[in-house]
Amino acid sequence: MSDFFEIFNPGLRHTREQLDLEKMLVVEADKGGSGPKPLDLDSGSVVLRMPAGAYPEPMQTPQPPEPDDKDWTFVLERPCPECGYLAADVDAHDLPALVRAAAAPWADVLSGPDASARPAPQVWSPLEYGCHVRDVLRIFTVRNQLIRTESNPVFPNWDQDATALDERYWEQDPATVAAELAAAGEANAAAWADVAESEWQRPGTRSNGSEFTLDTLGRYMLHDLLHHLHDVGVQPRVA
Repeated sequence: MSDFFEIFNPGLRHTREQLDLEKMLVVEADKGGSGPKPLDLDSGSVVLRMPAGAYPEPMQTPQPPEPDDKDWTFVLERPCPECGYLAADVDAHDLPALVRAAAAPWADVLSGPDASARPAPQVWSPLEYGCHVRDVLRIFTVRNQLIRTESNPVFPNWDQDATALDERYWEQDPATVAAELAAAGEANAAAWADVAESEWQRPGTRSNGSEFTLDTLGRYMLHDLLHHLHDVGVQPRVA
């Protein structure tokens, strides 16, 4: 409607203003809401309430996986029935290259569209596994250094399930985790590359009493890295 006609028919101006007002109406979806209301533009802020279900709810604290009570040190003596790893097949001198090879696939895993999705309620997502592998690499770099600098150290206890909850693995950014995992993998590989020949048989003890040498510690750690590639559908390899 033009301003010209509104001069001779004031009712047209009222109709136009009413139509413009209706364009600014929003529907309150809150229970008991009173229906359309005009936006209060003079207040300096506007609150829009979206209908329930318009956006997915943020992920709450997920169910923790079933506790893993197995003593995985058996892989030092016999193959893992799930991923096939056998520590006896590995020469500890090859750990730097093997660690780098085990860390490399995570960049692709964590860039996938379903990286944050759990395949089952109590099974970690690729993102959560990636966070765990990043922390395994960091923990074992520290344990490597403890064995090499202390006399038969006892490693501080690490509760991986508690860490996953405390650090809210499921909320971390996949790209950030991928970069952190790559850096942790490189630091871990460098730690094994720096081991002198005389250090491989130095001892260390886990908080549960499991005894290791630097040699068996490294080969035990490698199983963790390869097994979690298996968990996310990547074929692990040791050569």
